[in-house]
Formats: sequence, structure tokens, C-alpha cells
Amino acid sequence: MIDPTGRLAIVAGDAEDIGYAVTRELAAAGMVVAVLDDKADAVTALAEQLREQGAQVHAFVTDFTSATALSATAEQVLARFGAPRLLVHNSAVFRMVSVLDLDFADFRAECDSILQSAFVLSKAVWPAMVEARDGSIVYVSSGSATLGFADEAAYVAGKHGQEGLMKVLALEGKEFGIAVNSIGTGAPIDGPLAYTYSDALRAAMVPPSALAPAFAFLARIDADFATGQRFNAYQVSEAIRVAREGVPA
Repeated sequence: MIDPTGRLAIVAGDAEDIGYAVTRELAAAGMVVAVLDDKADAVTALAEQLREQGAQVHAFVTDFTSATALSATAEQVLARFGAPRLLVHNSAVFRMVSVLDLDFADFRAECDSILQSAFVLSKAVWPAMVEARDGSIVYVSSGSATLGFADEAAYVAGKHGQEGLMKVLALEGKEFGIAVNSIGTGAPIDGPLAYTYSDALRAAMVPPSALAPAFAFLARIDADFATGQRFNAYQVSEAIRVAREGVPA
């Protein structure tokens, strides 16, 4: 396992929800965290809050649907902080709309926020990780990545594509020690998409912080440990909690 202390983590997307919890966890592990988000107020507030607590967290406002804007942001981060140890990709736009009512522009924007942005950010960090022969890339996945759901044509397509990209990069990165994996939540999350849950799922919801330890764990691995795999964030985090506290799950 690799010590990530003082190393750079890039957390892309959802600075108010899972991205918020993951950033806190990585900062607590001693990492320098660059948080990318399209919501300026949210990402700025997160960075300021954690810096007041002594963490090294920096906010970058970007557009996940624009390859040009996102590439420029990534280059800015790398120029400032150097090669990253970890990239967590969690960008997505989610809309529930039937295919009959889904126009191409909205389909493209939703897919771009997921799949295109995953490619752009991975492509940006790849040369530095290859040169260092070191790095971990994590795509935040969901049930939509393996299952189809009605009224989610764009979201499901984007998440399916992201899983395929992960598998290809895992093969290409293995010789350089770069771990590329995806991670599903493993439990319904108390967050913006909770309105889509059934009553049973709402009763089983957990806060985003319950998933965060898994990301700090993946910050420490290389391709010899695991690559091309799909992790369960809640399961991994619970195992970490049990190991730390010595209590049953």
C-alpha cells in the first residue's frame, strides 16, 4: 500500500454530496486535494471550510460538458501541483425523461458530463501517471452502469460507457502500475437523487460520509493490488470501520 500523504488527489464533481465527503476524507488522510465542480459557490465554500481546519484543499470551477474548458482546468491543476496520485471522477448530470421526450442536445450534454469528462480528465493525468509509474483512477459508478432503467437513456448510456473506459485503461495502465477501477455506492445515498428511491430504499439510506473511507483506501493502491475491478463503496468502508473500531458491522 502506498502512503498518499502530501500527494495530490483530484476530485471531480458533486462538491455538495459524495464529492464533499470524499474530499474531507482525503484531506484528513493528509492529501492535497484539488476539487473541480461546475457550482462555484459550493466548491469554493468546501475549500474554504476545509482550509480553515488546516487542510490543503483548492477549488477549481469548470464545465464538465465542455472538453475544452475541462482540459484547460486539468492543465491548470497539473501545472500548479504536479502529478496526481489519485483521480476521483464523480461528474454527472441526471435527468429522468423518456426517449420520446429526450432530444439529442440533452442526451449529448448528459453523456458528456459523465463519459466525455471521464475521458478528458483521465487523458489529462495519464502522461504524468505513466511517467511516474504510479497512480489510481476511480470512476464513481452506480446501478445504472450495469442495469437499464426506464427514463434514463442518457445517464445509463454514460455510466455504461464509463465502465467500458475503465476496463480499457486498466489494461493499458497495468504495465505502468496505474490502477483504474470503478466504485458503486453499494447503498442508497441520502442525497439529491433520493427522490427517485422507493420507500424501502429511503429507509435504508446512508449519508455520503459512510462511503468516503473506501476512496482513501483506493488512494493507496496500485495495479498490482487491483485494477479493472468494480468496488462497493459501502462494503469497503464498513470493512475499514470494523477494522478500525474492532466492532461488528
